[in-house]
Amino acid sequence: MRTIDLRSDTVTRPSPEMRRVMADAEVGDDVFGEDRTVRRLEEHVAELLGKEAALYVPSGTMANQIALAVLTSRGDEVYCDVGCHLFNFEGGAPALLSGVQLHPIPGERGVFTRAQVEERLRPDDHHFPPSAVVAVENTHNRGGGTVWPRAGIEALRALCQAHGMRTHMDGARLWNAAASSGVSEREWADYADTVSVCFSKGLGAPVGSAIAGTRALIDQAHRMRKRLGGGMRQAGIVAAGALYALEHNRARLGDDHRRARALAEGIASLPGLHIDPALVDSNICIVEVEAGRHDAARLVAEAEARGLRFLVAGRDLLRLVTHLEIDDEDVAAALDVLNQVCR
Repeated sequence: MRTIDLRSDTVTRPSPEMRRVMADAEVGDDVFGEDRTVRRLEEHVAELLGKEAALYVPSGTMANQIALAVLTSRGDEVYCDVGCHLFNFEGGAPALLSGVQLHPIPGERGVFTRAQVEERLRPDDHHFPPSAVVAVENTHNRGGGTVWPRAGIEALRALCQAHGMRTHMDGARLWNAAASSGVSEREWADYADTVSVCFSKGLGAPVGSAIAGTRALIDQAHRMRKRLGGGMRQAGIVAAGALYALEHNRARLGDDHRRARALAEGIASLPGLHIDPALVDSNICIVEVEAGRHDAARLVAEAEARGLRFLVAGRDLLRLVTHLEIDDEDVAAALDVLNQVCR
């Protein structure tokens, strides 16, 4: 029985062609700045995002933490959504590594407003932490793959500029935001001082993320990467996989989005499961389980016994994510399993 794995778009495996490109990659010692494949990846990412420079790092968490480190001073305050990755899934690293305080804002599907930030800005008084950074996640994972409204990010950027603050965009799935909205990665990145992007979500590379910004910020980022133990040696082997993913797998992201909407439409018809397909912006489906009718953990266990994997995403919530290893037949089979466990 073939397993249909909808837990995350990080579960994909390198294709045979990607593996060949990785095996044949030109490599050198990247800590000495001698890995040409890594340099090509960083230059390509900087060009795609319209930034002066970019830095390859092992993970999205490291990229986000480096961004906070170079944008803040100890004791600063960072505004973010209450459901964002920075606040929930990075092990308390902002406080530990940069000594900053996160100020979570209750957004709508991961999206908060300029007014919500503005009413929380701190007075210029020694009793309060300095308001330093606004961080947005685009697309927003726990919001259900939400693509931020462009006008909303424009308004936040204007607010930050007016108050001498900076912006960071956690763009782990920025490729999906671009594919869904028709707004290029470069245009999205223009609203932020630093942008992180991931190659192992959606694009199918085995490992790696990047942080992009001005040359001055990326020079600081390079030092912080070293401090965090992120300096890799012959990293061109994995950077080649990221380059292949950028060149071959970005254009197909719309297929994942179409399949996620088809999945949502099927789920919406099942008893005790609730999702609005119109709100599925990209490749993530967050499904509400009707309390008293189903138990989320039980549904996950019973579905897995039938060859379908997905995750509990919170109390009475499920998460299902489409990706490049999922085709139309898999979506139909997944809905058949869900129908079995929900009846």
